[in-house]
Amino acid sequence: MAFRKKAAHVLAYKPDILVVPECEHPDKLKFSDDIPKPTDMLWFGENKNKGLGIFSYSHFRFKLIKTHNPAFKMIVPIAVTGNNYKFTLFAVWANNPADPDGVYVEQVWKAMQHYKLSKKNTILAGDFNSNTIWDRKSRIGNHSHVVDLLHKKGITSCYHLYFKQVQGNEAHPTHYLYRHKDKPYHLDYCFASSDLANKIQSVEIGDFDCWKQYSDHVPLMVTFNKE
Repeated sequence: MAFRKKAAHVLAYKPDILVVPECEHPDKLKFSDDIPKPTDMLWFGENKNKGLGIFSYSHFRFKLIKTHNPAFKMIVPIAVTGNNYKFTLFAVWANNPADPDGVYVEQVWKAMQHYKLSKKNTILAGDFNSNTIWDRKSRIGNHSHVVDLLHKKGITSCYHLYFKQVQGNEAHPTHYLYRHKDKPYHLDYCFASSDLANKIQSVEIGDFDCWKQYSDHVPLMVTFNKE
């Protein structure tokens, strides 16, 4: 929460696009004059202190796709355009306590059943609140089911591809429960279709000691070659 208090540290990395779970409503985003202002943004949520924010700090512009289904809460399809680039971004904050079928990754599973995923120009990014280590074998829509579904569409996790990691055995955590270094988990992901994944230049995971004062999550940063 309180993105306004962390923006300077995040923006030091000069991102083109930011997906910020647990982000306050734009009315509450009061930045000092030395903080760059976004060139475009969208926000979704019912609680003005804690929603899903998507920010552009570049030529990219956002438009909510008409097939958006609010029932999936914070799984939001966005058409991203700019400088001859066009792709679909599914911004993710998997969290819906009201759904009896499952609060977290089950939301992603349901959304992926609803939306027609393209095998090209597709990115899913954000906090999935899930990992294979928590799979419930008897429940349809666990983390492995989501990964397999995306894999069939040629959509893969940029982190796992870049670092040659196995789902459930990640070497780099993105979340530290209660900000305790001895309680690490990998919950944040950026999945990309193969045409984009083939252009990955770098993947970075924020360092716990640098970010613990700001959040229990550290940023996951993916850079794509623009050619």
